[in-house]
Order: sequence, then structure tokens, then C-alpha cells
Amino acid sequence: MTAVLIIIAAIILLIIGYVTYGSWLAKQWGLDPERATPAVTVNDGVDYVAAKPAVLMGHHFSSIAGAGPINGPIQAAVFGWVPVFLWCVLGGIFFGGVHDFGSLFASVRHGGKSIGEIIGDTMGKRAKTLFLIFALLVLILVIASFVNVVAGTFAAPADASGALFTTGDNVAGTESTAMISMLFIVLAVIYGLLTNRAGMGTLPATIIGLIGIVAIVFLGLNVGLSLGRTAWIVIIGVYITVASLVPVWILLQPRDYLSSYLLYAMMIVAIFGIIFSAATGNAEFQVPPFTSWKLANGSTLFPALFITVACGACSGFHSLIASGTTAKQLDKETSAKPIGYGSMLVESALGVISLIAVGMVFNKWTSADNPFGSPSAAFAAGIGTMFGAETTSIYKTIYALLTLAVSVFALTSLDSGTRLSRYMFSELFLKEGEATYKDATGIRRFFAYPLTGTLFMVVVGCVLGGLSLSQIWGLFGAANQLLAGLALMAVAAWLGNVGKNNKMFIFPMIFMLCATITSLVITIITKIKGFGLEGGMAWGNWFQLIFALAMVILAVILVVEGIQTFSRISKEQKAKA
Repeated sequence: MTAVLIIIAAIILLIIGYVTYGSWLAKQWGLDPERATPAVTVNDGVDYVAAKPAVLMGHHFSSIAGAGPINGPIQAAVFGWVPVFLWCVLGGIFFGGVHDFGSLFASVRHGGKSIGEIIGDTMGKRAKTLFLIFALLVLILVIASFVNVVAGTFAAPADASGALFTTGDNVAGTESTAMISMLFIVLAVIYGLLTNRAGMGTLPATIIGLIGIVAIVFLGLNVGLSLGRTAWIVIIGVYITVASLVPVWILLQPRDYLSSYLLYAMMIVAIFGIIFSAATGNAEFQVPPFTSWKLANGSTLFPALFITVACGACSGFHSLIASGTTAKQLDKETSAKPIGYGSMLVESALGVISLIAVGMVFNKWTSADNPFGSPSAAFAAGIGTMFGAETTSIYKTIYALLTLAVSVFALTSLDSGTRLSRYMFSELFLKEGEATYKDATGIRRFFAYPLTGTLFMVVVGCVLGGLSLSQIWGLFGAANQLLAGLALMAVAAWLGNVGKNNKMFIFPMIFMLCATITSLVITIITKIKGFGLEGGMAWGNWFQLIFALAMVILAVILVVEGIQTFSRISKEQKAKA
């Protein structure tokens, strides 16, 4: 019954937050339904393409979700369910929702340009350059992390000699997941052609798409793709390179839209499972309300909780999605509230669901012989346990489908992140007044060319992802949340500069900056202490130390720039008054 009360409380609070606080934000910022958006005024048929709200909601939600709101809350559950619940719900309403909504609105008012361009307009060229470098470092971690996850999910199992099992044996879950994911890409292209070239309406095309999902799942469960991890890294690298360059309507929009139905279905199944298990007693919620301020491994609730939960409450990656792809597809400004603010609150609900899922297998998850290995596996096992024992067919079916859904979302975030890196890499080499690489000259034109930035980010990301560095994940969490603090600062500065209310940004901005810089400083101190250990530090620890130092330095410089900007805006407002 505890699990039922938790999910009911979360849903009620998030709905109240959307209706009241979300509407207040929209009123404060003055969203104008009659004002033409960049998707309408530019409409280049490649990046700027107006999408129907339901389709864009699917793209945005799938892109920002990924595996983050599943992995984060599950890992943070060791602090107890109360801290995780409060941070997911209150963080989503007052931190993440404000961050996502504000980033999307600010980008729309800047011609669909990135947060870097917004910083350039309000804080100056140097701040813009530093932010773009910081964001690209974060995106390298995003690409590396998700390449690692997806390749590991797709790679076929091998025997002791390293030989891969073939599909002639019983099809392994990894092989099925790989086949279904590849077929999903083909299905997305078909959907894009039907709706954008054949003139088919959204409803009939969606019905065909959903039937197609059922068909490819059935096929994939019986016929798999048997490839090794290295081969999958190469294939994924090629895919995300192509996906970042082709028009959004042929792959990005339809893929994310269709995958959102998997996410919605996964959440519905989970909620039904929570109610079903409470009625039948199939599973018991095992997470205590609170464990300790400090864990055995030395992690403390502050800042670890607020870094670990990540996308379930607030995520800097969302600002890049909102200002990188979503703002270029928004049909009207008023759609920014359900897509920007609403998607974040749905993701917070998914974070609470993930907390409940691990609660059903929490004793196994925290045991010395943890049988799951990854939070995604624990999530699938927790939901499956709500319906029956591990030996039942319903458990096995739900486990397989949920594992598939998580891998689809990870791949969605991966191709969106690569597209974002293309935009921001080009912006880094364009001068003021230059819209595309065609306006640049000399070596800047080469670096601003879309393929150049894409290949650089993909190659570096895939190489790091191929190394299987566990340190990537620790860096990604802190860097991602630090990016959120910087994005909050950027939007707050812009709102203040144009005379709109920005007070709702101040506390979230200060809190996120303090939590994340503290986390990175702890990482730096820990790694420096490793110098004195016998044998020195491994290469991965050096990588983590250098990356953390670079991010702290960039962040501190940007914070100083931000303080100077806020001071200037305050003086100008007082002068006008």
C-alpha cells in the first residue's frame, strides 16, 4: 500500500504544479499564441520544421528522458524513498520544469538558437564561447555514456573462447533488443515518409506505426542480430552521424514520436503493476523512508542525492534539447508550456515509478551478490515482480519489453545529443551575423561545416564509450547538473535583460551551482589523493581528474561573468526607474 500512496501523491502534486505554477510562469513571461515561431519564419525543411504538438511532445519527451529518470532515482534509493520522492516532485516543479520551460521559451525568442547564443546576447562573446566549450564537453560525455550503454545492450553473448552465440541457439535478449531497435529505425523512416510526403494524417499514420511496433517486436523476439560490442559501436557511430545530418522529419521527429508511445505504455504498465501488486500481495515495497545522511562509501546526501537523481528532477541536457531541436519545431509559443514544462513533470513521475520499481527488489539490489548488474535491469525486474514470480511467463515478457523500451530511449537521447553537438560545434566557429557555415570564410568555414563537427564529436565519443570507463558516469552526473545551473543563469540573465520576471530562477540556479561544483571538487580531491597510492592512478582516473578540473574552471569563470551581468542589469533597471 505504501507504493500506491507514493504514486498517487506524486501524480496529484505534479498535476497541481502544472496547472498552477506552470500557468503562472507562462503568464509572467508573456507567451504569445499569435507570434510566429522560428519553425514558421525560417522553415528550411531540414532543421526548422513545424511539428504538430503531439509529435513534438513525443520527440521532446523521448529525447530528454532516455535512461536518466530510471537510472538516477534507482541509484539514489539507498538514501531512502522520502528524499528521492521529494526531490523528484519538488525538484521537477520548481527546478527542472522552470529550467526546461525557460530554456525553450528563451530559444524560441532567439530564433531557435542555442543557450550559447542567448548567453552571447546577454553576457557577451567570451561567455558564449566558454559556455559552448562547456556544453560540448558535456555532450562528449553524453555520447560516450550512451554509446557504452546501447552497445552493451545490443552485444550478443559470447562463450569462454569469445565466440558469439548465433541466432540458431535460443535468441538472447540482447540480440532481440538489437533487432527490434534496428527495425524501429526503418519503421520511423516509413512513418516520416507517410506523414510528410504522402500526405497521410497523424491519426492513421500513428495507427500504422503502432501496428508496426507490435510486428517488429514479434519478429525481434524470434530473430535476433548477433554482433559483438565493437561492431555495434561502429554501427551506432555511423547511425548517429547520419541521423544528425538528415532532415528532422524523416527520422528524428517520427522516431521520437513513435518511441514516446513505448514510454507512455511502460509507465501505464508500471502504474497498473503497482495497483495490482498492492491488491494481490505479489511484491512488497522494501525501501525504508530514510537510511542515513552519509553512506558507507562516504557519499553524503548533499550533494550526492541531487547529482544522482539527475533527469528525474533537473537536467542540463534538457536545456540543450529544448534550445537545440525542440525550439526549431515549435508551432506556436503557447505549446511551450505542455512540451517544456509538462514533459519535465511526466519525467518526474517516471522517476517516482523507478523508485517504486526498485523498491520491489530493493533487498536484492543492495545485497552483496546483486543479480541485476544495472539499474535498468533492476527497473525491469521490479515491474515484472509486481505481476508474478521470476519463473512466470508474464514476468519474463514484461522484463523483456521493458528492457527493450529503455534501450530505445537511450538510442533516442544519443541521436538527439549528436545533432545538438553539430549545432553547437558550428556556432563555436561562427562570428556575429553569420548564420551558417556558408557565411564563414577560411578555416572557420571548414570547422563550421556540419559534417566536420559531427564526425569529431562522434569519433571522440565512440572512442571513450568503447573504453568502458566507469568514470564517465560519475562525471556525466555532475557535469549534467552543472550545465543545468549555467542554463538557469543564462535564461535568468536574458529575462532580466528584457524586463521580465526572473526571480523564480535565482534559488534553483544558486542551489544547482553549489551542489554540482561541490561534487566536482570532491571528485578532484579524491583523485589527487590517489597519486600517493601504490602504482599511481589508472588512465581512467586521470581522465576523470582532468575533465573535472576543466569543468570547474569553466564554470567558475562563467559564474563570475553571470554575476557581472546581473549587476549590470540591476544598475540599468534602477537607472530607468
